Amino acid sequence: MHAVIHYKNTPRVKYASGGQSWPNPHPHDQVSFDNKVRHVGDRVAAVAAETKEIAQAALGLIKVEYEILPYVLDEIETMEPDSPVIHDEADTEEIYDADRNIVLRIEAERGDVENGAIEADHVFEDTFKVHQVQQVPIEPHISVAWLDSDERLVVRTATQVPFHVRRMLAPLIGRDIKDVRVIKPRIGGGFGAKQEMLIEDIVAHLAIATRRPVKLELDRSEEFIASRSRHPQTLTFTTGVEDSGKLVSQKLRLIGNTGPYGTHGQTVQTVAGLRGLTSYNAENKKFDCDVVYTNTPVAGAYRGYGAPQAEFALEAHMEDIAHSLGKDPIEFKRQNWVKVGDELNIAPHLGERAVDPEDIDEYPKITSNGIEECIAQGKRSIKWHRKDDPEWVSPKDQPNIRRGLGFAFCMHGTAIPFLDMGGCSIKINDDGSFNMLVGATDLGTGADTVLGQIAAEVLGVPLSDIQVYSSDTDVTPFDTGAYASSTTYISGTAAKLAAEKVRERIKERAAKMLNIKEPCSIELRDRKAIAPDGSSVSIEDIAMEAFHLEDHEQIMGTASYVSPECPAPFAAQFAEIEMDIDTGQVTIIKLVMAVDCGVAINPVTASGQVEGGMLQALGYAHCEEYAFDETGKMINDSLGPYKIYRADEMPDFEVFLVQTMEDSGPFGAKAVAEIPKDGVAPAIRNAIINATGVAINEIPFTPERVWQKIRESEI
Repeated sequence: MHAVIHYKNTPRVKYASGGQSWPNPHPHDQVSFDNKVRHVGDRVAAVAAETKEIAQAALGLIKVEYEILPYVLDEIETMEPDSPVIHDEADTEEIYDADRNIVLRIEAERGDVENGAIEADHVFEDTFKVHQVQQVPIEPHISVAWLDSDERLVVRTATQVPFHVRRMLAPLIGRDIKDVRVIKPRIGGGFGAKQEMLIEDIVAHLAIATRRPVKLELDRSEEFIASRSRHPQTLTFTTGVEDSGKLVSQKLRLIGNTGPYGTHGQTVQTVAGLRGLTSYNAENKKFDCDVVYTNTPVAGAYRGYGAPQAEFALEAHMEDIAHSLGKDPIEFKRQNWVKVGDELNIAPHLGERAVDPEDIDEYPKITSNGIEECIAQGKRSIKWHRKDDPEWVSPKDQPNIRRGLGFAFCMHGTAIPFLDMGGCSIKINDDGSFNMLVGATDLGTGADTVLGQIAAEVLGVPLSDIQVYSSDTDVTPFDTGAYASSTTYISGTAAKLAAEKVRERIKERAAKMLNIKEPCSIELRDRKAIAPDGSSVSIEDIAMEAFHLEDHEQIMGTASYVSPECPAPFAAQFAEIEMDIDTGQVTIIKLVMAVDCGVAINPVTASGQVEGGMLQALGYAHCEEYAFDETGKMINDSLGPYKIYRADEMPDFEVFLVQTMEDSGPFGAKAVAEIPKDGVAPAIRNAIINATGVAINEIPFTPERVWQKIRESEI
């Protein structure tokens, strides 16, 4: 064994581990090692040894004196006066109400919700509970750290946010940012779990202590209890409606369970409010939220980032209102959902940074919306007419079987306006190929390919002529990272702008070589610069002239982009289910999603994003769930006991990409990565209503939970 680190020999530097733009949201309630354990899976000590076996043996020799503390796992119970205080230390100052375990309170209002409810002809209120699940990327967290020949710390790590990791790690180890290099290699998925500075500080401390390379890889159990997960929430929607069906007011009361540390607690709950209160028009809206501590494993970023929780509750709530009013659910939702030109009237009040209402000159508006075509495609594929056929819903030859179809309207966002930035640099080589450097992070999503395609399109060359280098804080331009459905939109726009700068310089040199007066008349196509008269010169010849013959220069371009817009992708999610009312077993037969993601840069990878997102959302809705024993320990912290869908268990999937033109995006693109997570749970829930009339306001739809609800309804 070469080193052991713990709270007594590691600097106590406060930080927040969520990989977000500077300044990281409060509270900064973490240290590398603390003298208090706040959940099963919290850090106690770390050792560095030659082999895993020696390290395990060394850990076994560490003697720890524990004082057993009371614990609380539920987000409602934790706020009770007699609940244990999870953060009682004196040096965490930004907690809203530490004695009641309230991390922070978020409030936003547009209009007057109370008066709106009074003026409404009907007021409906429903409460929903959503649970804790894990991202389960195929590759767990893994980091390697070493000191290079210049005594700089190098960290090669599976992360979504290399530049954030560098900035956050440096003060924990007492170094300047310039003395830390972070490299993201090819990694096996992230889904938000790796939007975190999670284990990089451990390998850094050990590498400095031992002056040797140190590698740390979490096993699957550690991923469940020591990594990150989706926030459990309790959500209550209160909606005022006119007799005509028009929404007058809508309020969302949300209690979000962040576990024992704040990490992404503020921003996930804020996004839940944003998604829950901007999908439908109402003059009066209010968001009232408490983010609370519990002793569960830490919650953090997970694909969808608060939207799947909110949209499950919202779409279920809207479905129930439609049935109560005797209206067709799709028609009722269509009457109220946002359309092109509509204002998102509460959105600026739910951003990551506070906005004074007096400073808002204009509210963001919907600029493109293909939901009608999405619904048409989805209804045709799922054979929507069957939902009203009693012989299909209740087959006579199977008295215990019920069938159902469900729908959910989905709206998400694209990037974080005025906040997140992507950069790109492109240079030409002697043979007319290009090196493209981007800070953007490819998690297996195909980001490198898509960004290369954007540059290739601008430069008139095949993708094979673009060599993409990404995610090295020493080499590539700054990028906030892979989150918020931003890579194609933000980093793609930066790539397009950089390529356009290179294109203009190529055209200027080509004009001289071809004796053309107007460089703007030249077109780049098929590896050539082509003049209006048909004469041409190859891009390789242009590069050779620039490097070796005349007016020597390196043709290159650098650009960065921060968007003032957050264009909304839309989707229609449909589900077909079959259920056994004797056992409560729900079988998912087919999922159909039609997505308006603007212009898909790469339809194959975009469709793959939708299929993969629906599959993850299916596990969230149907079977995945953290389970704890009476001591607060997770009892299903391995695959198998923690049930995820296998390839041979998947239902039929069908994906439609509906094209609209989003003028603010590169070649008309907007987001596609996260919206597939939003609609599966409510669509299945609404299909269960179609099948049985039973409304279930808590997920997952396990046989036990469904069976119990059926018994209560006396079907």
